[in-house]
Amino acid sequence: VLLAAPVSAEPPPECRQLIVTSHPAYKPLHWYDGQEMTGASIDLARRVLDEMRVPYEIRYVGPWPRVLKMAEIGRVDIVMSLKNTPDRREYLDFTTTPSFSNPMAVFVRQDRSFAFNRWEDLIGKHGGVNEGDHFGEGFDEFLRDQLNVESTTEMGANFRKLAAGRIDYYVTGLYAGLAYLADNPGKVPLQALPRLINRGVVHVGFSRKSPCLSLLPGFEQRLRQLVKNHEADKLLDKYLGAVRQTSFTPVKRP
Repeated sequence: VLLAAPVSAEPPPECRQLIVTSHPAYKPLHWYDGQEMTGASIDLARRVLDEMRVPYEIRYVGPWPRVLKMAEIGRVDIVMSLKNTPDRREYLDFTTTPSFSNPMAVFVRQDRSFAFNRWEDLIGKHGGVNEGDHFGEGFDEFLRDQLNVESTTEMGANFRKLAAGRIDYYVTGLYAGLAYLADNPGKVPLQALPRLINRGVVHVGFSRKSPCLSLLPGFEQRLRQLVKNHEADKLLDKYLGAVRQTSFTPVKRP
């Protein structure tokens, strides 16, 4: 029986150290706690890169739009767990294997809830999103062409606008939104509508300008094994304590 040869993890000479980063405010997947980046994605990066035995640094580089710009110009090598979209593929090469499930949800005030069974139910309402976010599976195009939304740079601002009645709904990641509300309970009850926007997944992106791009196949190989063995799900479960306190059942990967 012939066995496939392992993908070499030996970095090229010009690849001295991998700089790894992610969204700074997307708990439980990844966030900046004031001192360092933490979360399920960060643990996953450490697991894979430690196995590959390559030098790396987990680095906080600023707000999400800056993270993407740094990847575009090659100032960071890896962006952990983000949507694989056409515009991002212009400057990122993505793993084939998703790192985590990342369902998208509609958040509303409990006292101003509305029936949401299909995307069209959002037409005519005033929504909020995070600047730089993508949702995948056709919703980005639908939002652009059909919806009236305004964007801010951080999740807390959108939830405050929602509580104040300045927007009718807010679209963001289910896990991230629930985790934020668990950490920041307000006077006005907010909730995620039961119907999801989609049951999305996120992937790992390597900057196309990275001198370490050749390490992508080795990263993919080890990521695939961790996902197959449900080790990635265990890392996410570790950080889903806040979400488990809600009545919403976490969505398992496809």
